[in-house]
Amino acid sequence: MIGMRLSDLAQQLNAKLHGDENIIITGVASINNARVGHITFLKDQRFLSQLSSCRASAVILSKNNLIFCKVAALVVEDPYIAYVKIARLMDTTPKPSKNIASGAIIASDAILGQRVGIGANAVIESEVILGDDVIIGPGSFIGKKARIGTGTRLWANVTIYHEVEIGEFCLIQSGAIIGSDGFGYINDHGVWIKIPHLGTVKIGNNVEIGACTTIDRGTLDDTKIENGVIIDNQCQIAHNVIIGAHTAIAGGVIMAGSLTIGRYCMIGGASVINGHINICDKVTITGMGMVIKAITQPGIYSSGIPVQPNTVWWKTAALIMRISNMNKRIKTIEEKLKKILFL
Repeated sequence: MIGMRLSDLAQQLNAKLHGDENIIITGVASINNARVGHITFLKDQRFLSQLSSCRASAVILSKNNLIFCKVAALVVEDPYIAYVKIARLMDTTPKPSKNIASGAIIASDAILGQRVGIGANAVIESEVILGDDVIIGPGSFIGKKARIGTGTRLWANVTIYHEVEIGEFCLIQSGAIIGSDGFGYINDHGVWIKIPHLGTVKIGNNVEIGACTTIDRGTLDDTKIENGVIIDNQCQIAHNVIIGAHTAIAGGVIMAGSLTIGRYCMIGGASVINGHINICDKVTITGMGMVIKAITQPGIYSSGIPVQPNTVWWKTAALIMRISNMNKRIKTIEEKLKKILFL
């Protein structure tokens, strides 16, 4: 890895440097595993005791913790944000090739912008439009009339169905499928009849979509993912869902159809959200939340039972099974008390 002088990193972060400005930083590491040449960071006071034994060449920290640091330091207001910025500067992710592999199959009427890269065995169908600096990973499929905006990158084996629209500077991880049919059927005397999905998926700018996440196309109207949304791996987003700008969705979330989620929401991992409801702006749903009705007020919402030792859980489960009977008994007692008190 090509190193960077500590003084240059300080300048990039607008940080105050303490120590040798000529130290060469070659990587970023955790406070436990950092070695000479690494820079690390101290955000949580729980790790303060580890600072004295840290072997990093430099540490990013706040002013209050500088007195505990025995090596060079970059003093900033928020060490974690500073760490993220340095990690982005020193990112070792391979740069994608900006050429077109000989094995790629590209329709003659597809429109490609400048500096487009297309990997081996990728398929670009008829009337597709790819903006400047778009990268299509190996084995990916771009369906007819799809639109992909400037600077968007698809990793390997991504599937974009027909007429899907993806904005600028998006990042889509391997195995994601965008624009597949939703789970729409009607039962006609015991026989399931498939409902055609005539809408599409429209994705805004600066959206990130995790590996193996599926976003279904709309039935009549479109499924919409607004600007700045981030979606983790293995999520299922059903037909006609609308997700507001800058909402974050953790892994394994399942969203039923025709759900609308507001802006700046955070959805915890493995949550399940019912369809045909609205969730307002600035709602946080903690992990494994089950949302069955609309949420109209911003705030933090939770459901489910936290993990317990098995023997305790069995007792809890037994109590839950008896709740209905206990409720009847309590009501009977209350009725008797009312009669006694009003005699």
